[in-house]
Amino acid sequence: MTTPSSTGSWPILSFLIFSPLAAAAVAAFIRDDRWARWWALAFTTVIAAVSLTLYTGFNTGTAAFQFTETANWIAALKIQYAIGVDGISLLLVLLTTLIMPLCVLCSWNYIQTRVKEFMVCLLVMESAMVGVFCALDFVLFFVFWEAMLIPMALLIGIWGGPRKIYASLKFFIYTMSGSVFLLVALIALRLQVGSFYIPDMMGKPYSHEFQTWVFLAFFISFAIKVPMFPFHTWLPAAHVEAPTAGSVILASVLLKMGTYGFLRFSLPITPWAAAYFTPLVMGLSVVAITYGGLTALGQTDLKKLVAYSSVAHMGFATLGIFAMNTMGIEGAIMVMINHGVTTGALFITVGIIYERLHSRDLGQAAGMGKHMPVLAAFAGVFSLSSLAFPGTNSFIGEFMVMAGGFQFSPLMMVLVAPGVVLAAAYMLRMLQKFAYGSTKNPDHSKLKDLGFREVATLMPLLIFVFWIGLQPEPFTRVMKASVENLLQQTAQARPPAGVAVAQIPVDSK
Repeated sequence: MTTPSSTGSWPILSFLIFSPLAAAAVAAFIRDDRWARWWALAFTTVIAAVSLTLYTGFNTGTAAFQFTETANWIAALKIQYAIGVDGISLLLVLLTTLIMPLCVLCSWNYIQTRVKEFMVCLLVMESAMVGVFCALDFVLFFVFWEAMLIPMALLIGIWGGPRKIYASLKFFIYTMSGSVFLLVALIALRLQVGSFYIPDMMGKPYSHEFQTWVFLAFFISFAIKVPMFPFHTWLPAAHVEAPTAGSVILASVLLKMGTYGFLRFSLPITPWAAAYFTPLVMGLSVVAITYGGLTALGQTDLKKLVAYSSVAHMGFATLGIFAMNTMGIEGAIMVMINHGVTTGALFITVGIIYERLHSRDLGQAAGMGKHMPVLAAFAGVFSLSSLAFPGTNSFIGEFMVMAGGFQFSPLMMVLVAPGVVLAAAYMLRMLQKFAYGSTKNPDHSKLKDLGFREVATLMPLLIFVFWIGLQPEPFTRVMKASVENLLQQTAQARPPAGVAVAQIPVDSK
């Protein structure tokens, strides 16, 4: 490989991708568990601080990829080491780097065995996740996409709950199955374009038949990762059995890889097929919102409740993406970021409850708020955010998605309304039970409220809840040019009005 060329003064993206691997190698030689924790915390904090320079140096006036680095990797196959970020991927890179120190903090006491190995897995995960959002070569993207499966499966399978092996295998098999379809799409595009460079694949005049099959391959792969209904069944098991940090990574980052795939590949590479299958995807999104809400409403396990709420929230993200207008796509990206903040915070809160009760049962947690007012205050804010209360971050994203959805189909948004009501029902039910309970609650008088470390873990997420909720412009400004460029790419080919999905003319040009 030749020396990377960069548009910046130094290869910051390569640093963000590969320095966690170097830190993981160092951590592997640390024998003391305490020092392993401190090393992981210090390094992930440094990475988070360095990543902020991407935001400060980002040019919001262009849709071009920035901080790019290119180098020959496998020249005979025209495979490059090519990385860069635009306004869409930048926000997801920042979400990843900023969430990782919190994952270390929430695992401080939760993980007591094989601590060094746990921290190594977290650092390797960070490398793979950042790499997914930065890759501009399809093979490089696929390598990072697959690389994150192994440490995530280990996090669940080694440090998970009683059914950890089942959950880990289910997660691995589901996601690997989706990757097979992604690999097929990769090969098909390489044969058409002649290279693996992702920007070269965008906006090409592919035949309708080719777009149809490639879109379906993309759809299965990304729908599993989101996960969309009915590909969601791996998610509750993975969330319930995963350690707290594993659940936070799953909710905050890994699910976003699916929606990111729709934005980076499905819309700009297969615009005709994406537009053609929009009614189907929108319909599945509405089902996910309602189904996720109804299922969450019936849960007594706190982790399952939050897990099924993720199915509903990610339904809003796919709904906004396939509305295919500025308001909808910007709203979808905001939903992705907000879900990472709020649901990650809720999983940390559930982890704190589990550390004290050794149970996630809502009945056992009834009335805890009376003796833990600080935790109850945090839980109250994050619950209100999850149900999209005005003034919180989630309201902005869901409002934008619904505004964009109305431009596509007012009837579709009417069908979404019950899901919004269900979100209020299951989150307020959980909050009421936790904060007050009933006249006969378990004895929680000996429980200690949040300590400094736990407050420090939740406080950054609390700040983002109100920052995005009250002043979202710094976030929407970054993505605006990239979203407009994406819409220009997808506008070039749309199916005739009124044509049903079942009648798709796959042999047309």
